[in-house]
Amino acid sequence: MTSTFLPDKRTGAETDPPPPPTAGARGGRRRRTRHWLTAVGFQVPALVLFGVLVLLPILFAVYAAFFRWGGFGMPSDFVGGDNFVRLFQDPVFLGDLWRCFLLVVLSLVLQLPFALALAVALNQRVRGRAVYRMLFFAPYVLSEAITGVLFAMIFAPGEGLADELLGKVGLEGLGGEWFADPDMVMATLFLVMTWKYFGFHMMLHLAGLQAVPRELTEAALIDGAGPWQRFRNVTLPLLAPTLRISVFLSVIGAIQLFDLVWVITQGGPDHHSETMAVTMFQYGFKRYQVGYASAISVVMFGISFVFALAYQRFVLRRDLEGATTTMRGGGE
Repeated sequence: MTSTFLPDKRTGAETDPPPPPTAGARGGRRRRTRHWLTAVGFQVPALVLFGVLVLLPILFAVYAAFFRWGGFGMPSDFVGGDNFVRLFQDPVFLGDLWRCFLLVVLSLVLQLPFALALAVALNQRVRGRAVYRMLFFAPYVLSEAITGVLFAMIFAPGEGLADELLGKVGLEGLGGEWFADPDMVMATLFLVMTWKYFGFHMMLHLAGLQAVPRELTEAALIDGAGPWQRFRNVTLPLLAPTLRISVFLSVIGAIQLFDLVWVITQGGPDHHSETMAVTMFQYGFKRYQVGYASAISVVMFGISFVFALAYQRFVLRRDLEGATTTMRGGGE
């Protein structure tokens, strides 16, 4: 039986050839290939659905935004960027941008601090706190349509619950056309939004508070720190990632707000409660100016996308880097 020798490139000496791959090595490669194909097989249906239900509508909306199109057949009347020029000359849409900014500011200044205060209170040893948590979270479970109908009845002028309660305490002059008065409609809508969504942010903050190690607050207490000092120097910095997520969700929700406004006011009176989503719906499904409505949807998507990227780059970067470092440390 003869054997084949191969010359060593460094010494020139003849060496034995590498052994052929064993059955175990071939089996390991097959298992890795099978695992890879299995992972791809599980991902393909989700990617197909994402492409069909998300990517294609986005691309088609961008395409339709450059046409004067009524929604029937395929777009054919190409107008270039006229829809976008018209958009930023439209006082209604410019008002939508201002109202969106107003809702964001009110949410950050009033709604989120209120939710945080309740979360801190319900994180204490309060009797019946589970019941309070359920009651405060319950409005978020209701659909926007039910909430809108409910508050349309509560704030009905003259005969609603709000006017009756104000009349019984001698403040009937404060009531009136809650959703029909241009000066009151946005404040009333924000009150409804706060009632609807503060419970979600409260539970989010509560989850963040319960993740704060109790040893740190106890150590601060031993060092003589008061309640405010413990909250500001220990609890708040550790709660910062949760607060940043809450701010992000609040801003995106204000940009996309539609259901509550449509059910209660449909954007009235005289566009004073209209949002970008309501304007898009009005033009697309009421006036059949789908090309113009598509331009509004593209601008809404662009605002949300740019905000999300900037927020992740400048605000969430520290949280993401910390999570990556933790994962790498765990892997080592």
